Amino acid sequence: MATTKFYLDCRRASEKTHNLRINICQHTKTAAYPLGIKLERHQWEPKTLSIINHPEAKFWNNYINKRKVEIDTLILKLEDEDAQKLAAMSATEIRDYLVSKLSPADTPKKVQKPKEDPNTFLKWFDRFTARKSGRTNDIYTATRNRLVAWLGEEKLGKVKFEDIKISWLEDFEDFLSQTAGVNANAIHFRNIRAVVNYAIDNEVTSYYAFRRFKIKSEKTRKRNFDIDTLRRIFKHTCDEEWQQKYLDFFKLSFMLIGINVVDLCGLKKITQGRVEYLRAKTHRPYSIKVEKEAREIIDRYAGKELLVNFCESYANYRHFYNNLCKGLKEIKGQLELEELTTYWARHSWATIARKLGVSKDTIALALGHGSHDVTDIYIEYDMKEVDEANRKVLDYVLYGGVKSEAPAKKKRGRPRKNATPEVEAEVAA
Repeated sequence: MATTKFYLDCRRASEKTHNLRINICQHTKTAAYPLGIKLERHQWEPKTLSIINHPEAKFWNNYINKRKVEIDTLILKLEDEDAQKLAAMSATEIRDYLVSKLSPADTPKKVQKPKEDPNTFLKWFDRFTARKSGRTNDIYTATRNRLVAWLGEEKLGKVKFEDIKISWLEDFEDFLSQTAGVNANAIHFRNIRAVVNYAIDNEVTSYYAFRRFKIKSEKTRKRNFDIDTLRRIFKHTCDEEWQQKYLDFFKLSFMLIGINVVDLCGLKKITQGRVEYLRAKTHRPYSIKVEKEAREIIDRYAGKELLVNFCESYANYRHFYNNLCKGLKEIKGQLELEELTTYWARHSWATIARKLGVSKDTIALALGHGSHDVTDIYIEYDMKEVDEANRKVLDYVLYGGVKSEAPAKKKRGRPRKNATPEVEAEVAA
């Protein structure tokens, strides 16, 4: 007898969504009964044959299960009436018979695929996102997922740019506010605005609601440690041995001027005393001098193919990053800190550098915020200032302001240029 089974057709791996269907199997041949539902891979659970992680999962599960019962019932009825006829039918003939009984308007001869609008918001959103890579692509995908959770895939697919009015944006804002903060939500609106601008540039639309819709934001709280806390972190001995590598990762990130996790995990080698790479976030070339304290940690965790082995046992840096967060959370509890993440390493470096009199321009360049207008003739000079700033920060944090390279030449009471009064007092002490 013919058998039936749900099947998510993922043969076209390049497509984001895939057709869910019921396969009719007969004599080792298969024909597909269409259900008119498209799902992403993570929205289908093959073990339980059910839709998950979908805003309308309950509705669609009820629908597909009801449809399968109807199909199985018709096949059983056909077998009872004429078993020989059923046995002689092909899978395709059984499928066409079922379609004629359940959905007369959907018989193969009458099926007409509706003409799709090529200029819907979602199509241009996906086209714009496809041009992004790495973490930027992930951020735009997150915005798409929130829009789908709000409207559903089908309804979102019908949204035109002219539909994106102030009221539409305000309704989405109300939806987002139920689960996230103002600044997190602002990212989604900036992403939507970028897609609208992209469509305007391509002369798809001229409608622009963001002239009157203000994207809200809140002042970001400071995420930097005071000098005493930072020194306490650097001197800390973890309760368990497995936690030490995560603490060392934090230290190394700080010593390399608050380098981002993805960039640190991707470093390949040291060239003439420096690590050189393209920043994942901006795709700009960058160079950091490796000081001796950083080199000690690098040597301790030397990798086979990468500079350090933190990520070599993981599929990608995101998997390592999840464990890094867990490890730093454990250490945070031991030190009784409010927070401990690699962001704090980056912000703390910048704050201490400023207190030591390092100019804002040099700090911006050190953090990779430098302008594209910096000409090649000045790059070597600018990086020299960054190198000096990093050495100054490490001396202050690790040695209380004593220059590690030449401690004998230190002059008591001599203030550093542009340093804050509290730093001057510590140096003079």
